[in-house]
Amino acid sequence: MPEGFPDYLNVDYTDGEGETPEDYPSIQHKIEKAIEVTKQGLEEYENPAVMWTGGKDSTLTLYFVKEVADRYDLELPPTVFIDHYQHFDELMDFVEHWADEWDLEVVYARNTDVGEYVEENGLTPGDEIPISALSEHNQHHVRNILEYEEDTFPFLLDTYVGNHLLKTVALNDALEEYDIDGIVSGIRWDEQDARADETFFSPRHDPDIYPPHDRVQPILQFTEADVWEAFWHFVVPETVEEFPDEGYVPQDYDDLPNGLTHEDIPVSPKYFEGFRSLGSEVSTDRADSEPAWLQDLDNTTERAGRAQDKEDLMERLRDLGYM
Repeated sequence: MPEGFPDYLNVDYTDGEGETPEDYPSIQHKIEKAIEVTKQGLEEYENPAVMWTGGKDSTLTLYFVKEVADRYDLELPPTVFIDHYQHFDELMDFVEHWADEWDLEVVYARNTDVGEYVEENGLTPGDEIPISALSEHNQHHVRNILEYEEDTFPFLLDTYVGNHLLKTVALNDALEEYDIDGIVSGIRWDEQDARADETFFSPRHDPDIYPPHDRVQPILQFTEADVWEAFWHFVVPETVEEFPDEGYVPQDYDDLPNGLTHEDIPVSPKYFEGFRSLGSEVSTDRADSEPAWLQDLDNTTERAGRAQDKEDLMERLRDLGYM
């Protein structure tokens, strides 16, 4: 951790307190706020990084970071990608492709202790992993932090122990290894109740839980529909030369203008297939047959297809450092 953190910062940890997406009445208001928060984040933190999952929210956040860094001649920070070993292959291909296209430095955060045990023993998702086979570091998290008492846990991302070890521990270890003091994250107020009270600059300073750092959250004020409006009318037209300048909203999987292919568009093909949230391959279902942005976003739940959201885990996991 950079010496003196957080004393060298001048950020308002109450910015956004009590607000909702309705406090930003147009897409222009939402974008202006995102740019403001992103700029301050890149200027204030000594070692910032961008949390990038390859999903729509984190890719929109990455777009703002790239635009702000270019516009204000600021250094483009690295991205942190949590590899939890259960991603869709298409998502991994998407991340690798756009990391190359955009010349990004990608830090792959992995809990290699769990990953190596899985590989050495030929496990598949759902198989049990003995707690005794874990490193002392991971056993400490399971026994002392999670207070988990069973002898084994299932190799599944969307469970209490699995999520914590494969995502939160992996992230926190990366934050510590790379001395990251500000992680730019693409969470939104409307996405889950557990995130509704977040602020644009959110402190995580308890050294007993995680390496002290802040979360910088530029798109809290976006709804799911806003994210897609931003993609088809700003992100894609401004990053894909052949895309219509005025924007274009694809109506099905094959509906791309001007001879463009999915590889040309910084939107995961999984969203074209009808997925609205991209978790693990084994526990995330397609929401509908239509592309994500054409579905009934107002009257259906964005993350209903993810097993984790059927468990009452989010508050506990976020207290331990989950995004």
